[in-house]
Amino acid sequence: MSATINNFKRDNMSDNIDFRVDYSKINVLDVFNGDNIKFPLVLSIPHCGTVFPDEFLKAVRPDVHTLRKNEDIFVYDLLKPAIDEEQITAVKLNLNRTFIDVNRAKVELDPNMFFDYPREDIGLNQQRSRYGLGIIHKVTADSQPIYAGKISYKEAEQRIENVYELYHKTLKNLIDKAIAKFGFCLVLDCHSMPSKICSIISESPRIDFCLGNLFEQSCPNKISFYVENELVKREYYVSKNRPYSGAFITFNYCEPRKQSYTLQLEINRVIYADENTLEKNVHFQRVSYDLGKVVTQLAHFLLDF
Repeated sequence: MSATINNFKRDNMSDNIDFRVDYSKINVLDVFNGDNIKFPLVLSIPHCGTVFPDEFLKAVRPDVHTLRKNEDIFVYDLLKPAIDEEQITAVKLNLNRTFIDVNRAKVELDPNMFFDYPREDIGLNQQRSRYGLGIIHKVTADSQPIYAGKISYKEAEQRIENVYELYHKTLKNLIDKAIAKFGFCLVLDCHSMPSKICSIISESPRIDFCLGNLFEQSCPNKISFYVENELVKREYYVSKNRPYSGAFITFNYCEPRKQSYTLQLEINRVIYADENTLEKNVHFQRVSYDLGKVVTQLAHFLLDF
């Protein structure tokens, strides 16, 4: 016996949870300045989305505030001045990363999350999925279970098709446009990082920004040095490759033979926001102004690169 309410079904004889999302009601992503690309620079903003499908919220255990602690809060807001005033090209995912994480490989799935997972498939249980933070998050930022039971693999496939594939198709299209126009492209993959992760880097008293270039493999050193120096000029403390050297987007779109380069930007949340209330703090405007200037100068630097 099962109960169905608003496209959500829970099997009364088990803990299985089944629902389907109506994607026709959702603006999955936004593209900024994608028609006339002015610079060989594309901003990727995959983790700051605040949209949750209604069907998803009916199926999960934590409240929205708890779920949002997985997101990169206000990263788009920080970059908006550069995007708007300088018309820098960007793509932003609007859906929250607890629903689907586009900065993961498609194979980073935990088969144990699904009641209908095809058991003949193998090799999907990789490290991040074991920690519960694969392409479909299993736990919140404070390790609370997101679902009370197993969910449908078929529904997960729909998330991948309607959100993940769309984001990467869009990003790839913007990269191709930039390369066609300028001969090369830099993807600046923009994120925020929890302050607690910075505290484990014992040799540094403070990290405001972390630049990840896959240990000097994802872009020419002149690019990462330029960004680092511009941030240091503004009295920020910058680390390279610690605690983050780059994740899936940084790795996947790093293709030097095709003149496609990547650099991951991580911003310590505590310098511009309250990590508990998820509100901007008194320093937000200064950080946004400084970051906007750095990104703008990077865009013009790349024109002469």
